[in-house]
Amino acid sequence: MSEQPATAEALRDALGRVPTGVVLVAALDEEDGDAVITATSFTSVSLDPPLVLVGVAAGSWMHEVLDRTGSWAVSVLAGRHQGLAARFAAPQRPSPRVLLAGVPHGRGERSGALVLDEAVAVLECRTEHTLEAGDHVLVIGRVLRATSAGDGSPLVRVRRQYVPLAAAPAAPDPR
Repeated sequence: MSEQPATAEALRDALGRVPTGVVLVAALDEEDGDAVITATSFTSVSLDPPLVLVGVAAGSWMHEVLDRTGSWAVSVLAGRHQGLAARFAAPQRPSPRVLLAGVPHGRGERSGALVLDEAVAVLECRTEHTLEAGDHVLVIGRVLRATSAGDGSPLVRVRRQYVPLAAAPAAPDPR
C-alpha cells in the first residue's frame, strides 16, 4: 500500500462535502485596530472548562493579531449572512468598518472585539493554547461569555458555497 498523502485538491473536494458552520472571528488589536475574518474551522472542545477551537492560517495577519491580543470574539453567522461571510473571506478586502457598513454590530463586553447584533450566537474568548497544524494554527479559547439569539438558522459552507441551513431545529424548551 502506498503511504502517499492525498493531494490538496482531493482533500479539499472530499472535505468540502462535509457541512461546516460559518463564523466571523474578530479581535481588537492596539497596533492595527479591528481584525475580522470568516472561519469555517470552528468547533466546541469542552463544556468544563468551556473551550472552543478556531483554525487560522499560519503566519496570517489574524494569527499575529490573536497572538498579540489574547482575546477575541466569534459571531456565528445566520443564513442571511452569505454576503458578509464572502466579504470577510475575500483577499485584499477593505477595513471591517467598510465591510460592516449598514450591518448592526457592536463590541463584545469581555473582548472589545466587533460582534454582530444579529448573529445566531456570540462567544467571547481568551486564548488558552495554540497548536501549529500544517498550514494553520489551532487556537483554543476559554469562553468567557456566550449568548444566543434563539431560533435563527445558521449559515453553513458545503461544496465551497455558503448555504443557509433551512431546516435548523427550534431551540429546545429550557423547562
